[in-house]
Amino acid sequence: MTISIGINPITWSNDDLQLVGSNVSLDACLSDVAEVGFAGVELGHKFPRDATVLKPLLARYGIALVSGWYSGRLLVRDSKSEVAAMQAHAALLAAMDCDVLIFAEVTGCIHSDISTRLSQRPRIGSIGWRQFGQRLSEVGKAAAGLGLKLCYHHHMGTVVQTRDDIDTLMQETTDDVHLLLDTGHAWFAGADPVKLAEQYGDRIGHLHCKDIRDRQMRHCINRDSSFLDAMLDGVFTVPGDGCIDYPGVFAALQKVAYAGWAVVEAEQDPSVAPPLKFARLGYENTMRFSSS
Repeated sequence: MTISIGINPITWSNDDLQLVGSNVSLDACLSDVAEVGFAGVELGHKFPRDATVLKPLLARYGIALVSGWYSGRLLVRDSKSEVAAMQAHAALLAAMDCDVLIFAEVTGCIHSDISTRLSQRPRIGSIGWRQFGQRLSEVGKAAAGLGLKLCYHHHMGTVVQTRDDIDTLMQETTDDVHLLLDTGHAWFAGADPVKLAEQYGDRIGHLHCKDIRDRQMRHCINRDSSFLDAMLDGVFTVPGDGCIDYPGVFAALQKVAYAGWAVVEAEQDPSVAPPLKFARLGYENTMRFSSS
């Protein structure tokens, strides 16, 4: 495998609950990223969206831009409108020499609403999976034309959350749509990331490595917590600090010679979980798992 290890800035500043980590500067985040040795970082809400500003900023720390989340709305607009809406984001990624565009359908999503329980997450609805898949495939083809691999991010609190959702998404889309395997979101939704890696290895285009603290997860499932309450309760942590079988995930990816990024993630409160400490732990464990 040819794997580069990156990190998501949610370890320092949360994108869905921006009060969490609001006191942590972008420079502090990037300094930690460089100190640990990560090759790259994904976009966060504190990042400039102008390549002429962002490129020299990251170059100062010797790190690359990995990719960035794009919020799709294909349940309420057609693919042509979606492609037009994502142009600025895609142009930024292309200018930053990225090859991955992270896409998640956010129509009706509840993961950024602390007052809404996870059981109230949206479903595909009247548009149906087939039409959604067709629209997404057309957007994926357009992204490929821009030199970007569209990688779909299954996510708690959205229309693509469970194993059944992921299976249907894969069945209803063409090879222009790749899977972003998020180990933590898979496990939280009741799906085994090892089995997902085994089944969809040749379509996995991006990897998010977050771990799960099992006791906290079960507590939040029993309470039917909101996604943000689960995050604040410490459900998520970095690889190797929870219950997910990372050797199994990387063994499955090795069979298909996965080449791309492994991005460490941990939606934690930095006032409780020191970012530099957990970033270093996540890096060391991911390096160990991916090279064994």
